[in-house]
Amino acid sequence: MFKLIRSILFLFKPERAHYVTATLIHITLFIPGMKLLWNRIYRVTDTKLKRELFGITFDNPVGLAAGFDKNASMYNDLAYCGFGFIEIGTVTPKAQPGNDKPRLFRLKQDEAIINRMGFNNDGVEEAVKNLRKRKTKVIIGGNIGKNKVTPNDEAISDYVICFNELFDYVDYFVVNVSSPNTPNLRELQDKEPLTLLLSTLKQENAKKEAPKPILLKIAPDLSNEQLDDIIDIVNEVKLDGLIATNTTISREGLQTSKEKVEEIGAGGLSGKPLRERSTEVIRYLSEKSNKSFPIVGVGGIHSAEDAIEKINAGADLVQLYTGFIYEGPGLIKRINKAILRNQ
Repeated sequence: MFKLIRSILFLFKPERAHYVTATLIHITLFIPGMKLLWNRIYRVTDTKLKRELFGITFDNPVGLAAGFDKNASMYNDLAYCGFGFIEIGTVTPKAQPGNDKPRLFRLKQDEAIINRMGFNNDGVEEAVKNLRKRKTKVIIGGNIGKNKVTPNDEAISDYVICFNELFDYVDYFVVNVSSPNTPNLRELQDKEPLTLLLSTLKQENAKKEAPKPILLKIAPDLSNEQLDDIIDIVNEVKLDGLIATNTTISREGLQTSKEKVEEIGAGGLSGKPLRERSTEVIRYLSEKSNKSFPIVGVGGIHSAEDAIEKINAGADLVQLYTGFIYEGPGLIKRINKAILRNQ
């Protein structure tokens, strides 16, 4: 059934298909009894799936990665797909249109996506307005970034603004300095600026009556030496965990023709081609750190086996994005059932 729906949605341009999907889900769940039915179809309820990490109890370890619900406008509906947590954003202080269209491309042969969205979102005030309409108990993460026009030497203020504005409405935070689609953003992954940024956010967090977990999302394109720096920073700053990984700028091993890939141009690649590298990064971080902090694994998860591979490499939780688009909500159920079988 989902394959038929996907084939219809794939007739639309990718960005248009995203909004059509959001509308269809919302309309479907508005029908009496549908929310209960979706819960029965997609949600796996078992205490063995619960995970206790950085002070939060997750009903299950399968989440939705940032980028799908940029403005926190879909999470109430998406919660009925069986997710254990949903990450909204990336949110920036001010609304911004993102990069010029077209900026989202399917690579069907590879079951992949290239995007250069550029943190398009309606700004933190709109996200807060939508989060005030929360009707679900699903865990919500807030993925925060800087505006495109903000120079790197002033970036900290953007992250602090988003952190403080979202604080009362999300359960944990993710610092995004790893998107390849905002000019010079990845320079903030260098040891000195990253340490300063994270230390500042930790200081802001310490001012709160009940501090919330702060995680860092990293790129898959970092060298082992850079990953060693990340481990040092996490331990020095006492960060709550890492999300590994964001999209890649690599184009290696694609089945899609070189000509088509070159025609698409710049952007972050996600989906099946990212699976192996993402798992490598997770395994390296887990082993080199002696499992000293939680890791959320994301990148190329298109099957239950892919998710188990991430967990075996050292991931405590996993997230979907492109796999969710290609495989649908049934993938969440299959992963949770596989986790139960492998415990």
